[in-house]
Amino acid sequence: MKNTEKYTRQFFEAPHTKMKWTKKSYIDKPPVWCSVDLRDGNQALITPMSLGEKLEFFKELVRIGFKEIEIGFPAASDTEYTFCRTLIEQQLIPDDVTIQVLTQSREHIIEKTFEALKGCKNAIVHLYNSTSAAQRQQVFRKSKEEIIELAVMGAELCKEYREKYEGNFRFEYSPESFTGTEPEFALEVCNAVLSVWQPTPDDKVIINLPVTVQLSMPHVYANQVEYMCENLHNRENVIVSLHPHNDRGCAVADTEMGLLAGAERVEGTLFGNGERTGNVDIITLAMNMYTQGIDPELDLSDIPSLSEFYTRLTGMPVNDRHPYAGKLVFAAFSGSHQDAIAKGMKWREETGCKQWNVPYLPLDPTDIGREYEADVIRINSQSGKGGIGYILETRFGYDLPKKMRENVGYLVKGISDRSHKELLPDEVFSIFRENYINITSPIAINSVHYVQQEGIEATVDMTYNGRHACATNTGNGRLDAVSNAVRSYTGVDYSINTYTEHALEVGSASQAVSYVEILGKDGKSFWGTGIDNDIVTSSIKALISAVNNMLRA
Repeated sequence: MKNTEKYTRQFFEAPHTKMKWTKKSYIDKPPVWCSVDLRDGNQALITPMSLGEKLEFFKELVRIGFKEIEIGFPAASDTEYTFCRTLIEQQLIPDDVTIQVLTQSREHIIEKTFEALKGCKNAIVHLYNSTSAAQRQQVFRKSKEEIIELAVMGAELCKEYREKYEGNFRFEYSPESFTGTEPEFALEVCNAVLSVWQPTPDDKVIINLPVTVQLSMPHVYANQVEYMCENLHNRENVIVSLHPHNDRGCAVADTEMGLLAGAERVEGTLFGNGERTGNVDIITLAMNMYTQGIDPELDLSDIPSLSEFYTRLTGMPVNDRHPYAGKLVFAAFSGSHQDAIAKGMKWREETGCKQWNVPYLPLDPTDIGREYEADVIRINSQSGKGGIGYILETRFGYDLPKKMRENVGYLVKGISDRSHKELLPDEVFSIFRENYINITSPIAINSVHYVQQEGIEATVDMTYNGRHACATNTGNGRLDAVSNAVRSYTGVDYSINTYTEHALEVGSASQAVSYVEILGKDGKSFWGTGIDNDIVTSSIKALISAVNNMLRA
């Protein structure tokens, strides 16, 4: 590509960090989650949510388990102000939930913000001003000292107005564009704010370190977070929070590394909706923890319904490949993947294993409201015998012999390939039924009568190519006797190579299913399946189905 010379690294590496976070391999407890769907998420929508939609979204966030929810910027517009007042006046905020409101470091905005919070039991007032080198130079044209003065002024005003209103109001400060700010200066600004607010164990302050624009690799951000965590004044009374955006596609990595580096709180959105490429996706973060054995303390047990809810209110689709939530994230089309999953599931059943370690599935889909048959094994031209056999067994009750799975697999894959589409489970079963089960053309058995001779004698009443016929022969068993009678009359040359049977447990407790493989004189294999209440009859139907497949071929 051209013009690379116009770009340079805009981030500032943190000094004096020991990178202690690199010694940790997983996050051992969930952070405090703060949803910013109703602020960052909403302002990023093409059509922002209406008041009614916002109220519905707020209730869903409460149901999921969020204890801190940023509801907007009350001083920014009448709509934002009205939303805040509606939540308070209609008493829609549970006692254990804290709403969060955003304000700039300007007196009339801070005053309007506290006015909007009148009567609120628990709220976080989130003060911010931009501190980055680019913003200082290009937007505000202010010196570092002037930026600190602005932050301190806002902090003092927040403290002053808190005294005028009843309620449990906590404070949060964000050096906006933190990742484009010199770490030493970001620390200086934050410590100046802390000096005003003087946090205590009963009145802790949140210092939020936003990745307003992603400028570096995730480990650089983690070092910046560690530097702040180790040098903030009154650290034991400070909650360090993260607010990553996703410009480089690394918001989840930024957040996870930032938590390892000492942060305790995360601001993000459901499914990562937010400005530009979005905010950090809380669902992905929470499920990453869940699959490491850590309870995220959010109820994500029905992600399909949550996805539908989210799309309906925001107009934003959830991508089919979105981690955990996408329709295809558990789908295995590859034959080798399907085979491994099917065998893994069977191994779990046989061994009673409690830990989840199925190949290719980092998560049990049923934990988040998905289904194995509908979501995991998907059938197209890339599929294999393992996946097709898995669907026929788990969905319909047919435990095909291993060799027959291969035969059926090639047939189903060929149909999918020619039609250029995925086949649903019912379509797979329809193909199996039409091509293997109780096939009655060109040979149909009307009745069979047995006599105990030297072995078994079978008299077979049948229809062959539309003509009635009767044939008698003997064998070492009923199936063998019928087979010999059919062979002697039709002249078809074959031998029975495989026979298995089992009870058909899905859909009926009384039927038996049999599978028969015959080999022609050229060694070519043909399969048939029979179903009947009587096991002998089902075996004969399987035999005749195989013979008919041979004749039809």
